[in-house]
Amino acid sequence: MERIRDWAFSLLFPLMTGIYCILLIFGPLLPRKSTLEVAFVWLRSVAWLERNVLGLDYRVIGRDNLPKHGSFIVAAKHQSTYETMKFHPLLGDPAIVMKRELMRLPIWGWFARRAGMIPIDRSAGRFAIEEMLAAARAAIAEERPIVIFPQGTRVAAGHRRRYKMGAAVLYAELGLPIVPMALDSGLFWPKHGRKRGGTVTFSFLQPIAPGLSQEQALAILEQRLEAETDRLLALHGVETSGAVAA
Repeated sequence: MERIRDWAFSLLFPLMTGIYCILLIFGPLLPRKSTLEVAFVWLRSVAWLERNVLGLDYRVIGRDNLPKHGSFIVAAKHQSTYETMKFHPLLGDPAIVMKRELMRLPIWGWFARRAGMIPIDRSAGRFAIEEMLAAARAAIAEERPIVIFPQGTRVAAGHRRRYKMGAAVLYAELGLPIVPMALDSGLFWPKHGRKRGGTVTFSFLQPIAPGLSQEQALAILEQRLEAETDRLLALHGVETSGAVAA
């Protein structure tokens, strides 16, 4: 049955996404709000497919740790495509830090740019940081939350990867709290292999208040985020490898 569910979802998901991409072709011509409304309809449709075809849903713990007003930084683990489709339902109108190459994709990249995502060119050195900060300040002016993956890329569940300085730079330069977000999505929607049903957990942790150095903030972020991720994975009997990839 799991194989059939995965096969059906893998057929229906790109078909439905293709239909919405046709609508998003007109995104650059629409007001930003209208573009987001189309995206939210697509995200709700995806969630319906996940629940009813794949048997996959999610739960949220620690929602009270999210600041009630103003901008803040969510530093999230990244294990799967799954969570990239949940930031808007969870946070409303986030500005997500993403690779500049994604902005160049036809249709989807147009939407990302129109939706006010934050591009970063990882080969551009200091200029990339300045560009990221400028886009983040524009998001702050609109009181939007900022999402960043502190490890810079997707990391399979149970594996470790070195944390980069991007989240700490945003924290120090913008004076915003960081809310760590742990998850276990990679157990259900891996990069390779079959997707399976179940319940993904998103866990928002205690915010790191402004005022620390970049190094202090990054160390606390890594400790809290890794500890909670290990706890979530342990509930499924998965142990984390001690080796840290570069």
